[in-house]
Amino acid sequence: MSLYLRRIAVDGFRKFREPMAIEGLTDGLNIVIEPNETGKSTVLEALRAAFFVRHGTKNQLAQSFAPYGEAVGPEIQVSFDADGAPWTVTKRFLRGASIEVTGPQGKAQGEEAEARLHTLLGSVRDTSQKGDAGTYGALGLLWVAQAEALAVTGPGQIVRDTVRSTLEAEVGSIMGGPAYTRVRSRIDEQYGRYWSPTGQKRGRQNEARERVEQAEEAARDAAERLAGLERTFAELENARTRLKVVHREIADDTDVQTRKDLAASLETARAAAQILATRRAEHEAISAKARSLEDLVDRHRKATDDRNSAELALADARIRRAEILDGLATAKQRLAETRSALDAARTARQEARRALSTGEDLLRASRRRSAVDAAHARHTKLIDLERLQGEAAALATTIISTKAMEALETNERLVAEARAARAAGATRIALVGDAAGISIDGEPMAIGERTLSGETRVRLGNAELIITPPAGAASAEVALSSALERQTSTFADLGLTSLAEARARNDTARDAVGELRTIAARIAAVTPADDIIGLAPGPDALKLFIVELVDEDEAVEADIPDVALLTAKLEAADTALARAEGAQESAVEALRRAEQEDAPLASTEAGAASTLANTDSQIETIEGRPEFPTLAADVVRAREQTAEAAVKLEEATRDATAHDPAAITRRIEIIDARVKAAGEARAKLEMDVARLEGTVESEGGKGLADREAGAREEAEAARAALQRITEEADTLKLLRDTLDEARDETSAKFVGPVAKRAKRHIERLLPGCDLSFSEDLTLEAVVRGGISEGCGDLSRGTQEQLAVLTRIAFADMLLEQGRPVSLILDDPLVYADDARLDLMVEILSEAAERMQVVLLTCRDRAFRHVPGNRVSMVSSR
Repeated sequence: MSLYLRRIAVDGFRKFREPMAIEGLTDGLNIVIEPNETGKSTVLEALRAAFFVRHGTKNQLAQSFAPYGEAVGPEIQVSFDADGAPWTVTKRFLRGASIEVTGPQGKAQGEEAEARLHTLLGSVRDTSQKGDAGTYGALGLLWVAQAEALAVTGPGQIVRDTVRSTLEAEVGSIMGGPAYTRVRSRIDEQYGRYWSPTGQKRGRQNEARERVEQAEEAARDAAERLAGLERTFAELENARTRLKVVHREIADDTDVQTRKDLAASLETARAAAQILATRRAEHEAISAKARSLEDLVDRHRKATDDRNSAELALADARIRRAEILDGLATAKQRLAETRSALDAARTARQEARRALSTGEDLLRASRRRSAVDAAHARHTKLIDLERLQGEAAALATTIISTKAMEALETNERLVAEARAARAAGATRIALVGDAAGISIDGEPMAIGERTLSGETRVRLGNAELIITPPAGAASAEVALSSALERQTSTFADLGLTSLAEARARNDTARDAVGELRTIAARIAAVTPADDIIGLAPGPDALKLFIVELVDEDEAVEADIPDVALLTAKLEAADTALARAEGAQESAVEALRRAEQEDAPLASTEAGAASTLANTDSQIETIEGRPEFPTLAADVVRAREQTAEAAVKLEEATRDATAHDPAAITRRIEIIDARVKAAGEARAKLEMDVARLEGTVESEGGKGLADREAGAREEAEAARAALQRITEEADTLKLLRDTLDEARDETSAKFVGPVAKRAKRHIERLLPGCDLSFSEDLTLEAVVRGGISEGCGDLSRGTQEQLAVLTRIAFADMLLEQGRPVSLILDDPLVYADDARLDLMVEILSEAAERMQVVLLTCRDRAFRHVPGNRVSMVSSR
């Protein structure tokens, strides 16, 4: 069956920002000739979207339907006939997405409407991001967009399956037809239980493999538990043997007797150590007394020697100091004189500095007063400028937005259009002469003209004249009233009375915006920074300075002192001060040198006097002690007693060394540790024996050997099942591959009938040629004079013509199947020469007798002579 498009309406779809429609499409050849950039290709895209793109999708393709920069819902409405019945599809995308299909079964919306379209057109749902023509069925092959016909391409899977079904009877095979599909579907279903689409193992194969892994894991676990029980029996026997050995060690009393002997030896050693400590203390006491007496002798001798040296040093220092006392007195006198001169110089400099500071203060005060006066003057200018700025800003805020002005302009244009429409469709009547006894719509009629937009009754005595203007006059009057109301409402919202007033206000506001920039520049010019009064730049800083300004003493001395002269006096005073400081430093240096010469002598004299006093005191103290008279005899006696104590200490040391308490204590500790360790080992072994006996008792009754044998048998069964399922999977894979090979072989049988049907069309273009099709029914080459030429090697024009002719051949085969067929070519035959263009037009005209053909072209001259239904793209507003 053919599919006949009747009407195509598009609104808000890509470049069609305003409604557009193509109407008056007929059954045969339809030619749409429009200039470039008018949207012919967009119409074809809209048709594909209306029929094949799901209304609710928001993918990249659907997003491209909206006009650039606008957030609207693109809408397409198509009216067509299919199988002799009228259909209408209305589809909206993105905002308020919806679909409504009207056909012989009534209306349908949403997914039900999408399903009806797919069933009617033989298409499937397109899930791609950019649109896949292969899912559109026959119309995906026959609706050819711009430049798609420049290369010879094969039909999609849906068309190939349909063609194969048509040719099954001719080739005598089920491969590729519905029967093959049923068989292949069953095999694919079984195949999917074992393999993934990419040939990876899954499903039952993975389940069998998991069963093997689980069974082998269970067998390993059972074997490990059985081996663990056997290890427990061995560990229990070993623990019992070790426990017997520990019991024998604890029963042996050898260590007990040895410990008793060591304890007795330890008491003897402790007594010897006590005697040694006593002898060592006696030796220390006698030695200390001897050292004290010897130290006293040494101190007396040293003090006597120091006293003699101090007496000699003191006499020498006193002689040398007497020689430099005169020079030191002279240096001190000169320092006093220079200090007085320095004080006078400092006083003079302070007076000069004070005079300069006073002069500078007076000069700064004068400059500040001038700067403050200038700031006051600039502040006055600033106030005036800010007043002007406020007035300009108030005017600038009255500007009307571009959107509002566009609305006013649109309303004004609509009012004018409505008035023109009313004037064009209304009836005008005029009354002259005497109006007595004449009424119009029940009211007395006045002399003059009147415009009638609706039915009007004029009473003329006993007769009544009924005037009925054209039907469009009433709607024009309503449109005019609506436009006037909208215009009045918009004016009222903006506080305006006319469009001219709005334009004048906008002009004034724009001038105010420019004036604001000028005023801002002037304000910046009158508010510079001023370092003299610490004023920052900007109007805010100037106003803050004026507000915070404290009244200052305006009495400025009229006679400002000469700051340069005062500076010179200060420099002279600094020079005099520097010279005085230099003289003082020279006197200080002379005094310092004299004091440096005297200082070591004074220090030597003081040190010698101090040493002499100390040594006299030490000698007096030593000689005053009671033991000093017999000191020599006491030293000799102390040395003898020290020797006797040393002999006794040596004897005590020998006795103590013979019995070492630490070694005896260590041996006792070793015996005690060995006894403790034996007790701990016995307790641990007793606990291990009890634990192992409990384990044997609990695990021995669980039948671990039987469980291990059962787990081993389950693992063997799982491995056998895995082998069986693997063989089944390999068999299914082999069967599927064999079917594919058989299908490929059989597919070649379809090429002959397809080539036969296509040749009757192509023979007219290329007489005497044979055709070569691939297994997917794509025209691969043409054979002329025994030479095969690939389609890619042909000229662009020949490729384009072959692509159109093969599509016509497929369309004829699809018609035999009763599929909906319609041929649309966008900008076709662009590379055809005049002769071939005429031939192709003739072939298309013949095809239009069997199906609807729509040509979208911008080439008026090329198709001007072609007979057919000419339609245009017109605004539907």
